[in-house]
Amino acid sequence: RFQIQRGKTDPTSYKSLGDCFKTIFQREGLLGFYKGILPPILAETPKRAVKFFTFEQYKKLLGYTSLPPGLAFAVAGLGSGLTEAVVVNPFEVVKVTLQTNQSAFTEQPSSFVQAQQIIKTGGLGFQGLNKGLTATLGRHGVFNMVYFGFYFNVKNILPVNKDPNLEFLRKFGIGLVSGTIASIINIPFDVAKSRIQGPQPVPGEIKYRTCFKTMATVYKEEG
Repeated sequence: RFQIQRGKTDPTSYKSLGDCFKTIFQREGLLGFYKGILPPILAETPKRAVKFFTFEQYKKLLGYTSLPPGLAFAVAGLGSGLTEAVVVNPFEVVKVTLQTNQSAFTEQPSSFVQAQQIIKTGGLGFQGLNKGLTATLGRHGVFNMVYFGFYFNVKNILPVNKDPNLEFLRKFGIGLVSGTIASIINIPFDVAKSRIQGPQPVPGEIKYRTCFKTMATVYKEEG
């Protein structure tokens, strides 16, 4: 919801995170927080499988090159993210469409009906079920590149701890920092994806079309 609102001039603007929770609860009920839950659930298993399987395959292929191991991890992460994005994008389109709908949960179409409507009006291509693919490629590619690159490089630098509890904390800490840094770097792509896949400011007019053009527009208008 924060990603699709266009600054304080937006009439549907939320004042804060707390205000957002309060408003959704008052207008849409408790189930309003669970809009679009089915697409991520359906996508989660293939998404994780593709992410880690392709990462290992790209890593093996890059082992035949002269790239330093640290850089190879990052490039393999980029490849896995791009592959993963192709799998999850249709699910993301349905999810974002459902989550940006501010009507009551009970008034919403189901995930399958919403997907059918998207296909009916826009087809399977870049105007329909694969809308915003370039932004999704950027989001997942950048996230996985930073995450895997940082995680494996730092993990190899910091010595393994013989104490299992401390070793768990070592891996947990590296994972936490990796995920945080990756999220900070990839959030512009995520905002662009939400703008492209979500409702356009003026019905019938497409303002947000491509990833980098959308990012440029958001930067120009909102900083």
